[in-house]
Amino acid sequence: MAAPSLLLYIDRSLFSRRVKDSRPVEQRDPGWKLFGKIQPREGSIKDPKRIQKEYETKSGRAGPGNPTSPRQSVRKNLDFEPLSTTALILEDRPANLPAKPAEEAQKHRQQYEEMVAQAKKRELKDAQKRKKQLEDRCKLEESIGTAAQTWNQEILPNWSTMCTSRRVRDLWWQGIPPSVRGKVWSLAVGNELNITHELYNICLARAKEKWNTTPAPATEGEAEDAGSSDRESSLELIKLDISRTFPQLCIFQQGGPYHDVLHSILGAYTCYRPDVGYVQGMSFIAAVLILNLDTADAFIAFANLLNKPCQMAFFRVDHSLMLTYFAAFEVFFEENLPKLFAHFKKNNLTPDIYLIDWIFTLYSKSLPLDLACRVWDVFCRDGEEFLFRTALGLLRLYQDVLTCMDFIHMAQFLTRLPDLIPAEQLFQHIASIHMTSRNRKWAQVLQALQKDQERGSPVLKR
Repeated sequence: MAAPSLLLYIDRSLFSRRVKDSRPVEQRDPGWKLFGKIQPREGSIKDPKRIQKEYETKSGRAGPGNPTSPRQSVRKNLDFEPLSTTALILEDRPANLPAKPAEEAQKHRQQYEEMVAQAKKRELKDAQKRKKQLEDRCKLEESIGTAAQTWNQEILPNWSTMCTSRRVRDLWWQGIPPSVRGKVWSLAVGNELNITHELYNICLARAKEKWNTTPAPATEGEAEDAGSSDRESSLELIKLDISRTFPQLCIFQQGGPYHDVLHSILGAYTCYRPDVGYVQGMSFIAAVLILNLDTADAFIAFANLLNKPCQMAFFRVDHSLMLTYFAAFEVFFEENLPKLFAHFKKNNLTPDIYLIDWIFTLYSKSLPLDLACRVWDVFCRDGEEFLFRTALGLLRLYQDVLTCMDFIHMAQFLTRLPDLIPAEQLFQHIASIHMTSRNRKWAQVLQALQKDQERGSPVLKR
């Protein structure tokens, strides 16, 4: 009988222990175990709202007739209260810890109220900023829509009679709506070369034949050497340059939606103008046109743009004519920005250092794309003069910064402009540039310099 008694004893002990452990966790666990065990608090865990209510009752804020301090009134006017933070700051210390001194408790309450007030102020400021941005965006979209309607219904149908009117020129300066930009560019650039879609297809077919018969160079250096010896061999240079064209957009690189289109236009041009071939910088011009025009129309505009005197001088690397353009630029530079011009002269910073990249790519590489398109808008209207006027506008915009720099820093700054350039401010500075010197306009100054190339023009550095 001893064994059954022992089994019964063990069974009772185990049963009683299970009953003891079966209590809810909330009742078994003590509050804060920082320095040894303490007795569990009576009742369930307090809700944060209840904690805050008790705090307000203790601090005398809940009853009528209790005067409130300025900080208390700030607290009352808040629209929100982060209750978890309230609980952490306002909850009394555990019973096994010394209580907060009254001064410390008051200090913590004041700090908490200030934190909440500052958070509320920041949220209100951010909300106002977001609201203003949204309003500005809506106004911009509304103005673009209205302008697009004006261009489509009034200007484009009557292009020949309205394109030179004061009203159209003002709209042009404000920026052409993206939906009609390509059409306006085509009309403004024109087609003096009389290129047809059929001619584009012929040039493209020849380029593809050339690609199929020309062995690919082993290295990038070999491709560049081949391009210098044979203009049509520069077809291989195109493949190398396309990957560098607007890399942040990821649409012209291998596998992108416009890779083949860009490749086709550049290849067709090298076969259309083998005397020019492909020159670095062309890919950016063609890419901007592709974003605004159909493929064949983009090729027509591309070929006609590059046929302009300034572009042809640069892309054919006509040194004497390039020096003439730089000398003409310096005439208006000294006329409009004499202080900065003197600073550049003192540091031997010549225009070729920064102008070549700007002119070769028509600012599409140097400026943000949307801003570059606005420059293109007016360039299509005013011609090469506006390219140099834009350069002076950029120098005027940053003249305070540039006058504090030495040669190296000025060259670095101008060859890599800031990513964020305020469009309206830039165009305000461009508008302030006067393209007249001693009652002579750009074309007159340029023509006079062409007759006298011995004038003190900068030495072109390659």
